[in-house]
Amino acid sequence: MKLTAAVVAALPLIPAAAGAQAYQCSVPRQIAPVRPLTPDGPVRRTTIAGYTLAASWSPDYCKTSGDTRSMQCNPAHGRFGFILHGLWPEAARGPSPQWCATQPVPSPRTLRENLCMTPSPKLLAHEWAKHGSCMVAAPDKYFRVSAILWRSIRWPDADRLSRRRNLTVGDLREEFAAANRGWPREAVGVEISRTGWLRELRLCYGRDFRPARCPARQYGPGDSTSLRIWRGL
Repeated sequence: MKLTAAVVAALPLIPAAAGAQAYQCSVPRQIAPVRPLTPDGPVRRTTIAGYTLAASWSPDYCKTSGDTRSMQCNPAHGRFGFILHGLWPEAARGPSPQWCATQPVPSPRTLRENLCMTPSPKLLAHEWAKHGSCMVAAPDKYFRVSAILWRSIRWPDADRLSRRRNLTVGDLREEFAAANRGWPREAVGVEISRTGWLRELRLCYGRDFRPARCPARQYGPGDSTSLRIWRGL
């Protein structure tokens, strides 16, 4: 079964589309072409056993990075909640596949089409080269599969959650499961900072693109762990 067909076949078990969580999104008129990237690690062409859809909490990234010039953190270009970090292939054991190819690079048109999902041309190009090239042969197909999964998700109201007293990681998992009927809590990984701030959700899928239990390294802290969410909106 081809990759896109596999995602479509899994859609009956995935929540109805709700769109990306861009509160506002204004795509720049000009997108500079990107160059092939230099891998920052070894090439690994291992067998794919599942996938992770990583969704970064943008307000926390913009707070900690101080990056005010990028589209993601510049109010002139948008206001974002969860943004797609990337779709990552995972191995059954050991290190995941990566850096299978650095070409072809995504075209400016492809970058523009996906900037409200991942508001950084550089990040889009990086995710394709490091992860997507181990899944499919062309950037367009990788981003098409990513977008199908991304738009199927209903994101919890993190702004409302941030105001809850004694918030825990388990509360966030519960809210996600409630917003996405049939999604098991065990398939919702959470990444937090050393000081307990939300950084990322990592949604785990099997090879068939159906939600699957996260391995420990993806699942993150236990449900009773205290959690804080930076609003910054």
